[in-house]
Amino acid sequence: MSTTSAPTPGWLDWYDGPARPAFALPAGAVDAHCHVFGPQREFPFAPERKYTPCDASKGQLFALHDHLGIGRRVVVQATCHGADNSAMVDAVRAAGDTARGIATVRPDVTTEELRRLDEAGVRGVRFNFLKRLVDTAPEDELTAVARKIAPLGWHIVLYFEAADLPELAGFFATLPVPVVVDHMGRPDVTRPVDGPEFARFLRFAERDDVWVKVSCPERLSVSGPPALHGERHAYTDVVPFARRVVAEFPDRVLWGTDWPHPNLKDHMPDDGLLVDHIPHVATTAEQQRKLLVDNPMRLYWPGEGAV
Repeated sequence: MSTTSAPTPGWLDWYDGPARPAFALPAGAVDAHCHVFGPQREFPFAPERKYTPCDASKGQLFALHDHLGIGRRVVVQATCHGADNSAMVDAVRAAGDTARGIATVRPDVTTEELRRLDEAGVRGVRFNFLKRLVDTAPEDELTAVARKIAPLGWHIVLYFEAADLPELAGFFATLPVPVVVDHMGRPDVTRPVDGPEFARFLRFAERDDVWVKVSCPERLSVSGPPALHGERHAYTDVVPFARRVVAEFPDRVLWGTDWPHPNLKDHMPDDGLLVDHIPHVATTAEQQRKLLVDNPMRLYWPGEGAV
């Protein structure tokens, strides 16, 4: 019988009983960034993990999506599972054609394993550059992975801090596949939205093979207010940055819940209220349709219509 570990001290579990959003998502809306954790007894966490979360199962994820009005999802491999993609693949397979996956693979991954993942619904890999989550991200090894996935038509999801972009941008430009940037590159929202730091990110995102997730305001916000207690105007300090990205790259923006919100320290948001954050950053019906349906469908379900 498998053993289980207690969550990391101070771990915030996901919000149970989210509000029903006031904003009605368009039919076929896609959550382009969510995770599953375990359940630990069935899918043990990686020994080298930096944190131990509470369980967050595929069934709980699907129930949340039904509650929010989300029709499709992209399940991103969680770092607590390392390069064992079993839990992610299980969730993607269970959801059928309404799910796609983003894997974590090692440089020695075989062509056969990549084909198996592709058949399961995986469409990309994630490169994590956050030092608190990974020990190293050696560029030569990541380049080897990028070359292996290119024939499959996959893309790379990049997770990095805004302050690290200057030293990473040159490497990113060498990648032979499209890239998707998590959480707007984690800008410092205490800096001016028209300042040089965010301008650097916008210049990076001008490449036509760069997509940007307008996600995780709860992770980026400094002054809030949080998406709790019925607050439908949350994270106002993040709004100008997200609006700028949506306005400049309307055909290459994506949105995701980031459920179950790993490693949050301050508060755990109500996912229903996070949905109500969307019209503050995508302010027109056309922007909302592109962000939530058209763009993720083109990237993850090319050639298919909305559900």
